[in-house]
Amino acid sequence: MIDFTLSKASFFVSAQNLSQCPPPLLSEIAFLGRSNVGKSTFINLLCNQKNLAKSSQTPGKTQLINFFITHWKQKSTQETSQIYLVDLPGFGYAKVSKTQKKLWDKNLVEFLQKRDNIRLFVHLVDSRHPHLQTDKNLIDFIHQFLRKDQRILRIFTKFDKLNASEQTKLKKEFPKALFSSSLQKSNHSLIGDFLIKNTLGIGDMQ
Repeated sequence: MIDFTLSKASFFVSAQNLSQCPPPLLSEIAFLGRSNVGKSTFINLLCNQKNLAKSSQTPGKTQLINFFITHWKQKSTQETSQIYLVDLPGFGYAKVSKTQKKLWDKNLVEFLQKRDNIRLFVHLVDSRHPHLQTDKNLIDFIHQFLRKDQRILRIFTKFDKLNASEQTKLKKEFPKALFSSSLQKSNHSLIGDFLIKNTLGIGDMQ
């Protein structure tokens, strides 16, 4: 049963590093993934807007920490919760200089470790490449500093790129994961409800 529905979503601000981020007054969902995994596309699907987050065919295009403020209405109480969705620079391959990439990595690590109001880390993984070492390394890294009030959720993007047999196999291998397809936009209402419940600490990810 869907309890939380999105009533409004808009771009808030971009930051190069932790010091430029907005005051940590709202709970945050941080979206992580390799370059070109589809973070911006996923956020657009989640918010039911085509161009809220700017997507690109060029890996590494997202160079800033982008904040989107969202308003979620809870049906059972009629109350509204404001939550930041944070689109982070992709890791892995990117068409940038080594110096620029090193700066990105430093800023990204500092944000992940020190941003106190992150409640949910959403790790986006390409459904066609579920076992890459870079993705495994990311999960291991986050677990090093994960607090008791924080959670990690794996979501597989581009699920529609798999055939039925491949989809079934992936679901069996990752029973606690969610699956995103641009061809099934209605499914993102369920995903959004799940994300908000777990961000607010009222969901069960088991």
